[in-house]
Amino acid sequence: MKQFMDDDFILVNDTARHLFHDHSEDLPIIDYHCHLSPKEIYDDVRFASLGDVWFGGRQEDGSCFGDHYKWRLMRSHGMPEELVTGRSDELKRFKGFADALSMAIGNPMHHWCHLELKKYFGINEPLTPASAERIWDKCNDRLKNDPDMSARGLIRQSNVAYVGTTDDPIDSLEWHEKIAQDKNIDFLVRPSFRPDKAINITKDGFKDYIMKLAASVGKDSLDSTQDVIDALTKRLEFFASCGCVASDHGLDYVPFRKLPMEVCDAAFKKAMEGEKVGIEEAEGYQTAVLIALGKAYHKHGIAMELHYSCLRNMNERMYKLLGPDTGYDMIAQNTCGGSVAGLLSELDKTDELPKTIIFSLNPADNEQIGTILGCFQSSEVPGKIQQGPAWWFNDNKSGMEEQMKSLANLGLLGNFIGMLTDSRSFLSYTRHDYFRRIMCSLIGGWVENGEYPDDEETLKRIVSGISYYNAKRYFGI
Repeated sequence: MKQFMDDDFILVNDTARHLFHDHSEDLPIIDYHCHLSPKEIYDDVRFASLGDVWFGGRQEDGSCFGDHYKWRLMRSHGMPEELVTGRSDELKRFKGFADALSMAIGNPMHHWCHLELKKYFGINEPLTPASAERIWDKCNDRLKNDPDMSARGLIRQSNVAYVGTTDDPIDSLEWHEKIAQDKNIDFLVRPSFRPDKAINITKDGFKDYIMKLAASVGKDSLDSTQDVIDALTKRLEFFASCGCVASDHGLDYVPFRKLPMEVCDAAFKKAMEGEKVGIEEAEGYQTAVLIALGKAYHKHGIAMELHYSCLRNMNERMYKLLGPDTGYDMIAQNTCGGSVAGLLSELDKTDELPKTIIFSLNPADNEQIGTILGCFQSSEVPGKIQQGPAWWFNDNKSGMEEQMKSLANLGLLGNFIGMLTDSRSFLSYTRHDYFRRIMCSLIGGWVENGEYPDDEETLKRIVSGISYYNAKRYFGI
């Protein structure tokens, strides 16, 4: 029987162990999509307890911020909400989580948590109800007394070369500018452009957001679709001047419905006057904005990330109580593959298709995405159109394996740009270690089964590329 989480954790054979330890493990991390706070990086924040860095919870203003993966696990174990997102008794919450985690056999959370305990705290024993208080005390002592357990210290310990945060177009990027001027920060932190609120014409808050977007470009109002496009384009130019190399679109589904601009403007006017906007006219507005932004991304060399097929905030009672991003989202089933291809084709017509990374939360879309990729590749960069790594509910062992198998079947796995954290936690960089182990085991299995040659140089190129070099090349870092 193998020891739990030893140095060869998940590595299934000699080839996998060689590929990971010799060609992947020590390479830097390019985390091209995450939700870390640039202010916390600049301030080099320290964490009062493991509860702060692991769970988060309700803030003083009543909002919630933290790890909704862990919150879902605790709720599934029947823990009351005052212990899930509340902070009145941190040790009791941690013990409850330890009990939940001990039941999480087969859940990636069990692996992630123990990888974090091992890497950052030097703890090798399993977290259980019996060990919880001892581990709590040891972790908190480390957080309090070890100078390397600050935000920057954790990033450095993780060997991170690049952090791509997620930023709203109206953001001043004040903290990014300060980071860029701080000579003590020896890793790159760059903004990513997230214009969802200007595209979501049918969602609450659209009018208020458009007014804020107008103010960000020095205008009293935006009066047409083209005005919105011009404002977003101006803000994108500012983001590009701050080193932005990626944009991100978190869409329910990807629309593609080309309509005359006057129809888009009529939809925009309705939304600004508080009237209901129909689906077709909303999609016309969204398509016009997405096409314009796609062209602007191409102009500035910025990659376009498309995340879709998520139904968000499905528990209305808890949404009203806790707000968004608190663990009440689910996978959606959409049939928008043709629209994704339509959007890419429209941009390709004028040779203005940017580098594009496609993520669907529904793993049933893997093969469809794999076939979309092959329709729009070019000589601009190997793997110009990418399938994003297994995302959110899929970033588990089987989800990662299935995504990579699908990509290998239908495209070129060797040009894959690899993992990201998509996380709000400074400890989540162990997910790259997890991914690299799974990737090396998958490839090692093919080699030892005689399905791929035992060619050292080519295998090194493939594994090191997926781990680091492909993303470095893709984003021009």
